[in-house]
Formats: sequence, structure tokens, C-alpha cells
Amino acid sequence: MSQTETETDIESYLDEGKPKKWYKRKRVWLGVILLILIVLAISQCSGGDERPNYVTAEVETRSLDLSVTATGSLRPTNQVEVGSEVSGRIDDVLVDVNDQVTRGQVLARINTEVIGDQIRQSRANLNAAVARVAEAQATLEADEAQLDRLLEVQRLSDGRVPSQAEIDQAQAAVNRGRASVAAARANVSSARAQLSSAQVSLDRAVIRSPVSGVVLARQVEPGQTVVASFNTPTLFVLAEDLATMQLRVDLDEADVGQVEAGQDATFTVDAYPGRRFPATVERVDLASNNIAQIGQQQQGGGQQVVSYEARLVVSNGDGLLRPGMTATATIATDSTGEQMLVPNSALRYDPEEEEEGGGIFGDPGFGLDRTEEATIGVGSRQSVYVVEEDGTLRAIEVVTGRSDGRFTVVTSEELEPGMEVVTGEGIGSQ
Repeated sequence: MSQTETETDIESYLDEGKPKKWYKRKRVWLGVILLILIVLAISQCSGGDERPNYVTAEVETRSLDLSVTATGSLRPTNQVEVGSEVSGRIDDVLVDVNDQVTRGQVLARINTEVIGDQIRQSRANLNAAVARVAEAQATLEADEAQLDRLLEVQRLSDGRVPSQAEIDQAQAAVNRGRASVAAARANVSSARAQLSSAQVSLDRAVIRSPVSGVVLARQVEPGQTVVASFNTPTLFVLAEDLATMQLRVDLDEADVGQVEAGQDATFTVDAYPGRRFPATVERVDLASNNIAQIGQQQQGGGQQVVSYEARLVVSNGDGLLRPGMTATATIATDSTGEQMLVPNSALRYDPEEEEEGGGIFGDPGFGLDRTEEATIGVGSRQSVYVVEEDGTLRAIEVVTGRSDGRFTVVTSEELEPGMEVVTGEGIGSQ
């Protein structure tokens, strides 16, 4: 046996009779853990009465500006689609998108070789028709001379010669000659009309701008063939003036009664976040946008969402706004004047009740029937709650007026401006 092992055995033998140190005893540690658990349990049970942390808002006195919100798109005041009334190959396109054009300016030219042949043929037909008029006129003059001679002979012979049959035949020849002259002259008019139509087609082969403005779209390229058969193909889309534009928005059926011509409005577009542009209501359509669909739905027994289009006049002198931009408009419809206002959340707030109707809140209804969900409508009687000094809630009855969706006009015998009404409950305890 080594010396080290001998010394270890000796120390163990000497320590057997001595008491163990306290931190080496298991009972001590078990007691400490049990004590900690007891303290935690007591702290949980005796934490005090928890009360909701009420969120409140002050009752205000000010004017409530009522408005209607709608979405739509910007359009030019006068947008013109320029097409072609003649068919043919496009030889030249002289403008492009965003180009400024003036009234009468040439936009494109269509090949006129076929139209030129039509004009030459129409001229030839006209000349032939004029020649036939001269021929018919000469024949008529000869027949009239023959009739005059026969009548003279009859007069000189006291009616013996020629016979009446010969005179009738000569008279019929004169009548036929007169009809031939009239038909030949009608053919001349027809030939002139055909020539004029061909010349008009030649003039319309040059596409000109009907207005002064800007080119919004170009839908044709040189070499492309235009076929104008049953409908007129669109070659260009022009806007007459972008300094003044239209904003067309769809009004909901519930809001259309509040909007009328002359009301001021503002709107925003995604291209310029945070910037509001002014506008003025020009008109509100009497008919719904989907009036045809409404009739179909009524026949089928279904329902359809009804909307009405409103047109707003927009000034665009700086040229920031562009056709087609989506806009959200806010139309100022009315103002209530100085009235007492509460947040809508205060009218919707309903404190939680204990199962037996008691608790720290006491009787939250105070005789008011709140079994049905409150609705914020003009003239309805509802309750708002204020926090008393002891932390309980007191219900105050109010009569609601008009609302802008965030605040509502109220009248009450107890509620006064400056009082704090409960709008909700926060996280935490009091």
C-alpha cells in the first residue's frame, strides 16, 4: 500500500466521529426549496385586488367636419380617339406619345394609290355621263323638229295629212327624248358624287388632329395596314388639355345623398404620398353605374351593390397629375358647428360583468338596457362610462348625433366637456 492511500484512510477514520457541516446536509436544502415555494405561493395569493387599467379620452367641444370618401381615377377633360375612315397601308406616322399637337396638324398618312385610281375612274365616268347628256339633248331636239314639221303640214292641209297616228308617234319620240335627257343628267350627278366621294377619301387619307392637345397613345406603325370596314380603327388617343382634368369616383349608395355639385374636396394619389390636391364636385350622375346589372338582379331575385359616379374638376397647372392615376377623394359634405364630441370607441365600450352582476364595477347598466349591441345612429340613446375616484365606473346616458366615423356628436344632461370617458381597457393593474 502506498503512502498516499494510507494518509487518506487515516483522515476518513478521524472524520467519522465529527458532525457534518450544514451545507452538506440534504435536509437543509430541502427546507430551503420548500420555503421558497411557500413564499411564491403567498405572493401570488396576496397580490392585491387587480383592477383594469382604463384607457380614457377627453370629451371635446368643437366643430365636426363631415365628409365622404370615394376612390376613382383621373381622366382628361376631353379625350379624343382619332381613327381612319379609309383603308390602306400607313405610309408615314409623324407624331409619338407625349407630343404636343395643334388642331389640323398631320398625324399620319395612308397610301393613296388605290384612291387615285378611283378618282381617275370617277372623272372618266363623269365625262361619259356629260357626253350622254349632250347626245340625248341632240336626239330630243331632232324629235322636236320632226314633230313641229308634222304639225305644220297638218295645219296647211286642213288636217288631211299627216295622219293622227304619225303625229302621236312623233310626240312619243319627243317624250322619250326628254326622259333620256333627264336620265343622262341624273347620271352626271351620280358620277359627280362618286368623284367627290373619292376626293374626300383622298383628303381623309391624311390623318389630322381634331383638337389641340397631347398624344396619350399611338396604336399604329408605318407599314401597318388599316382596314376600315364595319368599325373605325383607333390610331391615336389625344387629350385636349391636361391643365384641367376630371376625377371620376364611385359613391356608395349610402353616401350619394350627401354629395352635390359645388362641394369642395381633396384627394391623394400614390405617386405623391402625403400630398393632398384640391378639387370641386362638378356633378353627380342620377343613374347608377351598374343600372343594367341591377335590372338583371331584380329579375333574378338577387342583390347588387349600387354606386353612383361623381365628377370632380381638378386643376393641373403644374402637370404633376397624369391620366389613369388612381385617387382617393375626401368630399367635405357638411359641418356641425360647435358641438360636444366623444370618440366612437367610448360609445362601443361595454365593461365586462361578473357572472352574478356584481364585482368592483357594481351595476354597470344603472337601469340602462344594454342587452342588445349598441349602434351609433342619429338620435339613439347610449351610455358612456367615466371612472369614479374609487375606481368604479359610472354610466352616463347620451343621445347621439352625426358622426364622421371617429367622433360622434352627443348631448347629455350629465356629461360635460373636459370629462374623461372610457374607451377601452389596457394591460396591467391598478
